[in-house]
Amino acid sequence: MTVHDVDLVIIGAGPSGLYGAYYAGFRGMSVAVIDSLPEPGGQISALYPEKEIFDVAGFPAVKGQRLIDELVAQAAQADPLFLLGESALDLWHGEDSVEVVTDAGTRVRAKALLLTGGIGTFTPRELPVGDGYLGRGLRYFVRRLDEVAGHDVVVVGGGDSAVDWALALEPLARSVTLVHRRPAFRAHERSVATLRASSVRVLTPYEVAEISGEPHVGEVVVERVKEGDRVALPAQTVVAALGFIADLGPIRQWGLELRKRHVLVDRSMRTSLPRVFAAGDISDYDGKVRLISVGFGEAAAAVNNLAPLVNPAFDTVPGHSSDAA
Repeated sequence: MTVHDVDLVIIGAGPSGLYGAYYAGFRGMSVAVIDSLPEPGGQISALYPEKEIFDVAGFPAVKGQRLIDELVAQAAQADPLFLLGESALDLWHGEDSVEVVTDAGTRVRAKALLLTGGIGTFTPRELPVGDGYLGRGLRYFVRRLDEVAGHDVVVVGGGDSAVDWALALEPLARSVTLVHRRPAFRAHERSVATLRASSVRVLTPYEVAEISGEPHVGEVVVERVKEGDRVALPAQTVVAALGFIADLGPIRQWGLELRKRHVLVDRSMRTSLPRVFAAGDISDYDGKVRLISVGFGEAAAAVNNLAPLVNPAFDTVPGHSSDAA
């Protein structure tokens, strides 16, 4: 069994976790980062590395993987220990420390724990009529946009992911049709306005009734909700952006105070457990805004507030980074 001793252990190597690792290093802490995925980046690297992100400070627009690459480079200044491909199973509390045990048998002892696990483990909601077509034209996200260049693409869904995929694929695909079963979208207003002004064909309120083609998708039949009239669409790719089912997994059993699938924190990002803090999408409090940029600030706030637990000489008010130059 491998045992590591660090000042701070972070669970989750998404944007908030990577920034938290950098910032903890800036505050003089040693850091270990645990993530069940085989590479850093969380949902961004796993689901939409080539999508443009527009709400990160300092970037008018940045592709997901480029943002992650920059965060990894920034975190490298802290020389963190990455334990990738390992899931946190158990949490133990000592008088002045915590210990996390992973499914690989690794033990990490630390003075504090920062949870930045996003939405936890996630699996896509399945398209009911897509049985048998996964990997044969049906997909739930697009890792590389050029994989569907020149295709007739049908995107299914009404949230941010569906609208973002439709807009991202518009310049590369032969045609893009967005199908949503309700007249209104759940996506950001600006994105919907851009969609309406684009060449993407929007069919609402419709839902996918049939998928056909051998051996790959060749046609999608959509049906108007209630009225029942049908439209046949040529398609070589169907992107089902219907959302994901999230699960906190073993973290649910740790005794944390939860609100649905989120961990409740106070203004210092402290959870209900001693020496355990949370930041990013996994955390919750009244007035929470779930943006990447907000997660960065929460990670910094958590690190500053846990600093005295790591070393009583550390202040919660760190001063400005420019002062350290």
